[in-house]
Amino acid sequence: MPGFHQHRARQPEDQRTRMLETPINRLIPTLAAPTIASMLVTSVYNMADTYFVSQISTSASGAVGIVFSVMAVIQAVGFTVGMGSGSIASRLLGQNKGEQANVVASSAVLTALVLGILLAAVGLAQMSQIVWLLGSTPTIYPHALSYARYIILGCPVMILAFTLNNLLRWQGKANLSVIGLGTGGLLNLVLDPLFIFTLDMGVAGAAIATLLSQCVSLGILCFFFLAGMSSLRVSPACISRSPGVYLAILKQGMPSFFRQGIMSLSTMALNWNAGVFGDAAVAAMAIVTKVFQFINSVIIGFGQGFQPVLGYNYGAGRLDRVKTAVKFSIRTCTVILAVAAVIGFALAPEIVALFRRDDPLVIEIGARAFRWQCYTLPLGAVLTFANMFFQSLGKSARAMVLAVCRQGVFIPLVFLLSGRLGLTGLEMTQAAADLIAFLASGAILLHYFRMEFGRQPR
Repeated sequence: MPGFHQHRARQPEDQRTRMLETPINRLIPTLAAPTIASMLVTSVYNMADTYFVSQISTSASGAVGIVFSVMAVIQAVGFTVGMGSGSIASRLLGQNKGEQANVVASSAVLTALVLGILLAAVGLAQMSQIVWLLGSTPTIYPHALSYARYIILGCPVMILAFTLNNLLRWQGKANLSVIGLGTGGLLNLVLDPLFIFTLDMGVAGAAIATLLSQCVSLGILCFFFLAGMSSLRVSPACISRSPGVYLAILKQGMPSFFRQGIMSLSTMALNWNAGVFGDAAVAAMAIVTKVFQFINSVIIGFGQGFQPVLGYNYGAGRLDRVKTAVKFSIRTCTVILAVAAVIGFALAPEIVALFRRDDPLVIEIGARAFRWQCYTLPLGAVLTFANMFFQSLGKSARAMVLAVCRQGVFIPLVFLLSGRLGLTGLEMTQAAADLIAFLASGAILLHYFRMEFGRQPR
């Protein structure tokens, strides 16, 4: 890796031994438990806003769905820096090169701060145009504008928090990251109803609650690094002056950028097509998206426990453990998603009604879309772990292809199916996209296993 300066910090040997010797079926669940909690908390930020804002009106509920594209862009930048630096640092720790890992972590924090400030400046300057571009209707627009203002203002805070969170979990310290994010998530649940209803701040109150909660999370995550509770040291003295380090971070994190970025574009496409059928359709699809994001956060959280195991063991040459980790994770999460699909299909109307009980049309549209997605929900394990597998091993090209596959397919499909089948086409688009992406992801993963391991995984 070019441009590294040498520093004295070294990784504790017991942590490296744990990552390389603990049985996979015990190690991954142990690491995954706090990362699942961390991802659930991240989902709670948007879930809480969607729930409380939906009590205001259908148009207000749709506003959260409109601004979700902005959140996806913020997450795209945060995960690009965090996942890119974390993946590199994890492999360096697996090679017992703690000094070089510190350079990556410190340089990543600087990158996150600079990108966050730039994104906020551009977003605030073009906020009105952005809200229209995201697919707002005239009745949703004022609510979306109020919500977006504070979300965009918080770009530097959120991107830094995502970066530090990923740096913690990639070194196997996800328990610390979940404390930071968990505290902010719980605070958001308290502040949302206080600001929205008690202080009568409406949709803007939900955004302010989210921003304040993210500030608290960032403060806690910073404390863990400053207090020496991380195996990685973040310090101005460790910041690299070599462009090669920053390019390596961005290149490694690019699959995350494409995955989150394409999600933003697909949400815009969904909103544009849903807007044709009115505010109820926009609100219904926003609710369904948030609920499935919450369900999938369990699998993503499991994957974030799986990734450092791959990084350490691939860096140490333990390909037997890499293969075992992939098989174990896919099998376990397929079962979890199958159970969730059965429950979700049975309770779809009741789940949607939790958010917007007073609008039967929202419930009707949302329940149908929810059940369509339940058909393909169990396929999500292969979609998630194929992408994470290649990113963890530094196979950026394959990871980027898989990162854009699911939502990249969604974008043309939503125009095609909505145009041909109307509202039914809109409701079934995500399920159709998931099936196509599953076939592509499974084929690429199987091909790689056959080439690298000499036989098809069982």
